[in-house]
Amino acid sequence: MSNVTWNLFWGSSFVKAPLQNGIGRYVQQLQRITFKFCKTHGGSHGMREFIEKDLVDFARENPGVVVYVKPRRHRSPCLKAEYLNGGSDYISTHKMSQDDIRRWVEYLRGRSGYPTERLRKYQHTDHPSIQGVWTPWLHRDPALNLVDYPNEELSCAHKTEKTATDELVELYEKQRLASEGKDSL
Repeated sequence: MSNVTWNLFWGSSFVKAPLQNGIGRYVQQLQRITFKFCKTHGGSHGMREFIEKDLVDFARENPGVVVYVKPRRHRSPCLKAEYLNGGSDYISTHKMSQDDIRRWVEYLRGRSGYPTERLRKYQHTDHPSIQGVWTPWLHRDPALNLVDYPNEELSCAHKTEKTATDELVELYEKQRLASEGKDSL
């Protein structure tokens, strides 16, 4: 899909954190969830099972979320979620299983309420790098993945190079001995 087509369906913005959420404390953004279903229609079977078996546990685990159960005659089942920022989501759960509905409820519970958007960044270049992303493991030997640690061969203990600390201690000792030699004269 080209960028032009992508932008027709998805907005684009920079990263947003609702109410600086997660900085200091977490505030769950889901405010209200409504379970709409039919008591007799076969397409609502999964929704009825979820309400009977999982809804009470969901309500106990999420005391800040208001849960509504709304039976409707001869209507398709759905979930409606409302968020603190005023946004809402509607998901049709027609002929979905109890597990599918549980997954959708968890998805709605973890959302911020903002519409899904393509993220933009502040930097732009017409000639992107072909080198790829650098990581600390980029130029390491793949055999290191199979090594059992601690490993004497890879440790610093067997190396003969002097460290900067060793050099400073040696210089200090030389100066101390030189100054003691002058004092004794």
